[in-house]
Amino acid sequence: MFFENVRIALRAISANKMRSILTVLGVMIGVAAVIAVVSLVQGLQHKISADLENVGSTFIRVIPDLGVQRNPFLQKLPELTYDDALAIRKGAPAIRQFTPIFLNSVELKRGDARHSTTLLGVNQFYQDVVNNWVDRGRFFTSLDEEAKKRVAVVGAQVARKLALGSEPIGKEIQISDQPFTVVGVMEMRGSSITGDSDDLIYIPFATAAVIYGQDQMKHLPLALQVRNRDEMDLAKDQVREVLRARHHLKKGKPDDFQITTQEELLKTVSGVLLGVSGSMAGIVGIALIVGGIGIMNIMLVSVTERTREIGIRKSMGARRQDVLLQFLIEAIALSGFGGIVGILGGVGLANLIRVILKKWVDLPAVHTPFWAVAIAFGFCAFLGILFGIYPAAKASKLDPIEALRYE
Repeated sequence: MFFENVRIALRAISANKMRSILTVLGVMIGVAAVIAVVSLVQGLQHKISADLENVGSTFIRVIPDLGVQRNPFLQKLPELTYDDALAIRKGAPAIRQFTPIFLNSVELKRGDARHSTTLLGVNQFYQDVVNNWVDRGRFFTSLDEEAKKRVAVVGAQVARKLALGSEPIGKEIQISDQPFTVVGVMEMRGSSITGDSDDLIYIPFATAAVIYGQDQMKHLPLALQVRNRDEMDLAKDQVREVLRARHHLKKGKPDDFQITTQEELLKTVSGVLLGVSGSMAGIVGIALIVGGIGIMNIMLVSVTERTREIGIRKSMGARRQDVLLQFLIEAIALSGFGGIVGILGGVGLANLIRVILKKWVDLPAVHTPFWAVAIAFGFCAFLGILFGIYPAAKASKLDPIEALRYE
């Protein structure tokens, strides 16, 4: 009887194809929107997680921070210097190594080739700290730092833009009209949420300090490597203690710096993306409810149109629950059809958005998790039951004699 009811429901839906499509249009759009957002957000989260894992679980970032109790318009950004990093290295035994990171936008030249990119002034320990290695050539050494040599390591994208060819090592380039020699090319890492990791150029920190001046080196992000993953909390406490002492922060006064681990960064990003998904789901939920009301409305029309059919079925021995099940299955089938089309449309929409935005934002590959599909389809089935129960109950309560007389 169940499968017979399913067959009758599908036949009734196919008999009015256009009406059925228009009925579930709200459900289709709602589900497609949810799936598209979840697919894009999950793709971002997978990419960010992979990028953070590549850096390693022993990475700590320290940046200057005004804090919530300070006014950013009235107060200058607190200082965080190379000397602070040296003090951390000396006074925090849980820290294995560190690198300061000086950031600046630069114009690169080589012959007729021009390219704008981001310069990073780092020390010889950068590779170990951030787990990012040279693919060809070499990275900086302590001798490069001490001699303040004008040598550079380029990303793969920079090497292509400057047409350095298959043998870039030893070639001369200009960084903001300053001559540098290329000594290495970094391994390819691809794009991330923070930009293209291959479109960067690195020079020794000491060289950057000479070129850009010590005044530009007072608000540095610091990247630290912890000796052991189990010592992360200990390392944070030691770093905080050293910096508070150096910055003369009295007890009870908030930190003027921020210490973040990879795990905390991942939690923060995941929380933001989850909030975006939740907000979108709440908005789209309204569209799904409107779609459910549309299903209930068309099912009431269907009950009225098929009153004589219901009378005939009941006169032939159909029980009340049989009629109830027939129309309930039809409502669920309608909603389920809208859910399936919406899921497929959502995946397609997410990929379309990714392609359209590729000129401005390099979004990662779309990822549609099974739980999102299951929840979307399950919610559609729930909508079918919720908004189909009243029309189905109305049909099951019809008197067979009155139904047969209905014109």
